[in-house]
Amino acid sequence: MTLSVAHLSDPHITIGPGSEAPAAGLRAALGRVLALDPLPDCAVITGDLTERGEPGEYAALREEIDAFPLPLHLVTGNHDVPEALVGGFGGTRFLGGGTGTSYVVEHPAFTVAVLDSWVSGSPGGRLGSGQVAWLGRALAERPGVPALVCLHHPPVPVGIPFLDAMGLADGPELAGVVAAHPRVVRVLAGHVHRPVTAPFAGSTVAVAPSTYRQSGLVLREGVPGYPDEPSAFLLHVLPDGSPGTAWATHTVPTAPAAPQD
Repeated sequence: MTLSVAHLSDPHITIGPGSEAPAAGLRAALGRVLALDPLPDCAVITGDLTERGEPGEYAALREEIDAFPLPLHLVTGNHDVPEALVGGFGGTRFLGGGTGTSYVVEHPAFTVAVLDSWVSGSPGGRLGSGQVAWLGRALAERPGVPALVCLHHPPVPVGIPFLDAMGLADGPELAGVVAAHPRVVRVLAGHVHRPVTAPFAGSTVAVAPSTYRQSGLVLREGVPGYPDEPSAFLLHVLPDGSPGTAWATHTVPTAPAAPQD
């Protein structure tokens, strides 16, 4: 049986002026997920769910995802506010049925562990020693079952200096936990608004593009800006009959293809 996880990121849902494009981007991505055959086992949105972390924005997000028929797991980003996120989604399936922004969902054939790297007043991220230790305990459960660890800030540099300056401060501490648990098949992140893959502690970091707009590939100092590049999401797939660590990652554009001559 093939397993798959749809990995979306950075929709930046807002309200008022400028709200239509982010909502349309997320709507297109969710629709494309539901057009996959077979359907994914679940979907994850790795942070920057909203633009300002306001309750009204989470209400608008709720309108977009409430009827989504697959399991959907939300992750806190630096544009979010954990308390407001819990206020809008606490106790629902979108936060694993709990009232925290760090949680574990045990699917039949894999585990999703969600971390909160939000730091008040900072675009960068940090997990903290308590959360890193919690992850270690969570990963000790169900040995041998594939696990996907989800957070907003990539735990390794991606080569874009502007964004690397606001990365995860305690990536090495996370690496220590991941290295101790070979069942971690992917570390899923966002924040960069570009698809990026990198080796990490015996596993693979996969950064999803934004469903809204993409950052420029600026590999020197400077602000990347937002070029006219297509939105997309990632699909992490364990093909039928493959070993539990042999996951593949696909990039799935959400805009329709250009007409052929």
